[in-house]
Amino acid sequence: MPEPTKKEENEVLAPAPAPPPEEPNKEKEAGTVPVKEPNKEKEAGTAPAKEPNKEKEAGTAPAKEPNKEKEAGTSPGKDEEDASPPGGLPPGLGSRALERKDSEWSIGESPAGEEQDKQNANSQLSILFVEKPQGGTVKVGENITFIAKVKAEDLLRKPTVKWFKGKWMDLASKAGKHLQLKETFERHSRVYTFEMQIIKAKENYAGNYRCEVSYKDKFDSCSFDLEVLESTGTTPNIDIRSAFKRSGEGQDDAGELDFSGLLKRREVKPQEEQPEVDVWELLKNAKPSEYEKIAFQYGITDLRGMLRRLKRMRRVEKKSAAFARILDPAYQVDKGGRVRFVVELADPKLEVKWYKNGQEIRPSTKYIFEHKGCERIMFINNCVLTDDSEYYVTAGDEKCSTELFVREPPVMVTKQLEDTKAYCGERVELECEVSEDDANVKWFKNGEEIIPGPKSRYHIRVEGKKHILIIDGATKADSAEYSVMTTGGQSSAKLSVDLKPLKILTPLTDQTVNLGKEICLKCEVSENITGKWTKNGLPVQETDHLKIVHKGRIHKLVIANALVEDEGDYVFTPDAYSVTLPAKVHVVDPPKINLDGLDADNTVTVIAGNKLRLEIPISGEPPPKALWSRADKAIMEGSGRIRSENYPDSTTLVIDIAEKDDSGVYNINLKNEAGEAHASIKIKVVDIPDPPVAPNVTDVGDDWCIMTWDPPLYDGGSPILGYFIERKKKQSSRWMRLNFDLCKETIFEPKKMIEGVAYEVRIFAVNAVGISKPSMPSKPFVPLAVTSPPTLLTVDSVTDTTVTMKWRPPDQIGAAGLDGYVLEYCFEGTDDWIVANTELIEKTKFTITGLPTDSRIYVRVKAVNAAGASEPKYYSQPILVKEIIEAPKIRIPRHLKQTYIRRVGEAINLVIPFQGKPRPELIWTKDGAPIDKNQINIRNSETDTIVFIRKAERSHSGKYDLQVKVEKFVETASIDIRVIDRPGPPQLVKIEDVWGENVALSWTPPRDDGNTAITGYTIQKADKKSMEWFTVIEHYHRTSATITELVIGNEYYFRVFAENMCGLSEDATMTKESAVIAKDGKIYKNPVYEDFDFTEAPMFTQPLVNTYAVAGYNATLNCSVRGNPKPKITWMKNKVVIKDDPRYRMFSNQGVCTLEIRKPSPYDGGTYCCKAVNDLGTVEIECKLEVKGGLSFCRLLLQGVPPNIIDSYLRDLHSSNPEE
Repeated sequence: MPEPTKKEENEVLAPAPAPPPEEPNKEKEAGTVPVKEPNKEKEAGTAPAKEPNKEKEAGTAPAKEPNKEKEAGTSPGKDEEDASPPGGLPPGLGSRALERKDSEWSIGESPAGEEQDKQNANSQLSILFVEKPQGGTVKVGENITFIAKVKAEDLLRKPTVKWFKGKWMDLASKAGKHLQLKETFERHSRVYTFEMQIIKAKENYAGNYRCEVSYKDKFDSCSFDLEVLESTGTTPNIDIRSAFKRSGEGQDDAGELDFSGLLKRREVKPQEEQPEVDVWELLKNAKPSEYEKIAFQYGITDLRGMLRRLKRMRRVEKKSAAFARILDPAYQVDKGGRVRFVVELADPKLEVKWYKNGQEIRPSTKYIFEHKGCERIMFINNCVLTDDSEYYVTAGDEKCSTELFVREPPVMVTKQLEDTKAYCGERVELECEVSEDDANVKWFKNGEEIIPGPKSRYHIRVEGKKHILIIDGATKADSAEYSVMTTGGQSSAKLSVDLKPLKILTPLTDQTVNLGKEICLKCEVSENITGKWTKNGLPVQETDHLKIVHKGRIHKLVIANALVEDEGDYVFTPDAYSVTLPAKVHVVDPPKINLDGLDADNTVTVIAGNKLRLEIPISGEPPPKALWSRADKAIMEGSGRIRSENYPDSTTLVIDIAEKDDSGVYNINLKNEAGEAHASIKIKVVDIPDPPVAPNVTDVGDDWCIMTWDPPLYDGGSPILGYFIERKKKQSSRWMRLNFDLCKETIFEPKKMIEGVAYEVRIFAVNAVGISKPSMPSKPFVPLAVTSPPTLLTVDSVTDTTVTMKWRPPDQIGAAGLDGYVLEYCFEGTDDWIVANTELIEKTKFTITGLPTDSRIYVRVKAVNAAGASEPKYYSQPILVKEIIEAPKIRIPRHLKQTYIRRVGEAINLVIPFQGKPRPELIWTKDGAPIDKNQINIRNSETDTIVFIRKAERSHSGKYDLQVKVEKFVETASIDIRVIDRPGPPQLVKIEDVWGENVALSWTPPRDDGNTAITGYTIQKADKKSMEWFTVIEHYHRTSATITELVIGNEYYFRVFAENMCGLSEDATMTKESAVIAKDGKIYKNPVYEDFDFTEAPMFTQPLVNTYAVAGYNATLNCSVRGNPKPKITWMKNKVVIKDDPRYRMFSNQGVCTLEIRKPSPYDGGTYCCKAVNDLGTVEIECKLEVKGGLSFCRLLLQGVPPNIIDSYLRDLHSSNPEE
């Protein structure tokens, strides 16, 4: 804050009225706040804007330098970014102290210089503001406007402007009757103008305000002060000093202006004095996170400014020559109270001036000066929030300063909330009163804070001390407990929202409307609520034809053009209520007779003897009543020969058997409640031929038939012109006309019938008069067709006396279905076909028996259904009746080509398929001995054999040999079965050596390895004292181990479990002696380990497998071998080494040996051998390769010969021609 100039210091203070004598000890002064003085804190002052009104009230304003005054201010944005103050004060407390340059005050020292003014001016360069809002002074009840302008030349859109009071109060949410925000834009100058207008200012509006403007990454802010003065009015001839009185200590009105002597004397009722709370001490001792809570509790509106001033109070005092006693560092007073500043001069002749924020204070009713010896006293009466600032007094060239803190009293709830009941849709207002105008109040619903917004149904209205929570359109969800909280109290109340009783002001009324007129159903209820319309119990949907109108409490259903379908029971049901408003709508229409289907003279011709059914369409609502009459004689409804039949949309005249006397004029009369209608019809009776007799169906096809008939006996007196033919399905009543041109003949062929469906046909005779009655229907007939021939007729098997044929069903079976098959054969050289089956065959396989050996037969098969037998399917060539021997072959599954391993107790179920004809003989052996069928179950079929063991035992392990024999051909196969179990314990475990904390163990493998390799050992230890066993090593592969980290002084036993694929052995072998871990050290002997011998004779881990190859396609033989040193691999075919043959390629990779045969032929078939040799031994393995294919094979396969017959045929061919 800039210091006053020399000119200001030398000005003479205007004399103030001398106060009456008083006793200083009895005055109630504001308490001082002791503050530690940090060493050489630097503070930067801020000069507020010049306030003209205040200067007029104070008298002559001190001379000022405008430029320096403008440059002295600092931006609040920079104040907020200051670091935490020294001296242990809370963060933000010393923000302004860090900015001040004149941290040390001494006599005759100037705190501000020209360089400091330039520096402050540079820091105040605005980024966005063209004109900043300036502070001002306003009286209570008057208006004031603050203006900020922003240049928009470099801005693409409107910047964002926010107005704040204090630290956090955003004034955008407070806009109302006391605060209005306005913004305009001048297109020519491209300047945005933002205005904040305060209407009818109150005392609590005083304080520090801030305006922030931002655009993208640019930001600018400016702070300003508002001072609200009391409205004093005009009080002529009143001595202000006589109104000021001193009260005794402890009274509430101590230091206050007392106007009771001027108006009316009243006694001041003493009140209990509440202990004052030192907010500054609370802030200094509190955590930074609790600052806002303390500010809200004690009514602090400018927390940040308070913390900055509190830090600025800390400065270093130096001994002053002008002041014998300086001002206290800080003073604290409640709002509305009185404060007393006292200094004592060393020289009473020195001139004293008082300043507030750099502006000289003039005597007034608010500021009263007293001289008492060397003491200079200033009283500030009726303190308001704007008095919260820095004060200093000058005497000569020296000055001393202090801070005044005005504390706002806590806001109390003076009028509690009341429990409220309301109805849905109503506006609910919850009202309370607090002790201060426009106080900060928070509302809660069930403990959660209510935050009003533009889209919220909750609104808060403040009227002075009244705070009202408004809920627009209350619903049941708004039923809750609402509470209000202030800095000094809280109140709560319950709100109950129920449905408002509904009254029906105007009910729906029943209506009768003519067809095509408007229907309007209208009702009115007591509440403005929605509802649903239903018609005959179904919801009514709004369409172009039907409109639903809801306006306030009135509900309408409007139908512009009434239709017959609009008639019904309409009901309106208000939402959320069980009340219904019903109404019936009745649509009427005058009767009308429609004679458009008759001749111009309304004449109807009918054939004598026929039934006349004259149907006349009519209309009308409600359906009119029709009355037929002839010669004034009514024709009644009933069962007479001439009668009438009435329907809602038509009336019918029925003459069962027309006679010539029935000719004449018939009248129709229609009548309903809407009117009447009349019409006349002339009926003429003529004769027709007699119906022909029933036709006969002489022939039937798949979709056609041929029918004939005889002419009618009586032609009606006119020659027969032709016939009409109709047909229908037997189960249907709908006849279909087959010809539209008259058939001149008495024979006809109907077509396009559905196969398998029963039909009937009938005939009409036509003469000049008309068409006769239909003839009687023909007998029902069904169009049927035979199936297509069977397909894929092949030979399945042949013996010396039988031939088995198989085929596939026909491609097209038809509606008649398929009853079965007939198989026929004839001997070669004859045409006599013999039926092989006496009854129809349902299956597609049949065996012809009783055939002579070596004979040749032709075979054909037919499909039979209700329409007969189909075309036969022939086998293309004669069949030789002679059994072909098929050599046996065993198809060992892939998983059985290796050792088959099972655990004890598991089931063994092996299925081995084989081939051979006639049915082969099977022999099973185990290790060369016959199998005991009491222990192992063997089941054989024509295509496979099954080995089944319910519970496997160790004794079931071994080599199982299968021999399949067909006459002189024999095929063998072997299967290795190994049944494994858990191993036995190791034979002997002994302690080899004990040294230090280590024990060396060794053991011998178990006698019983469970019929599988030992995979590891598990070693456990036990202390002799507890004998509790603990596992030391698991899955250990060697037979010796060293146990380490044993406890010195303990005695241990050890035991070892053996482990294989089935798990650990049931028992363990324990050391006979114990190992004592002695405390004395022993000499460790390094064990001697022999080098492990990795050499190994060659051994095949994956054998060769018998393989079938197709001629012309590459084939491979694979096996795997291991051995050390790496064995040498040699391939042989039929015991002959394969070498330098381009048709073979040999590979060996990581022990996998592969022989590739390029495009083999039947010549490449044979026995292949793989031989592995190293220094430790030799091993061989063999397999058979059979190459199928070639020209003859493919040719026979295309001709439909089964592969097994081709194989036997080729084998016989090779044996008979060994040279080829």
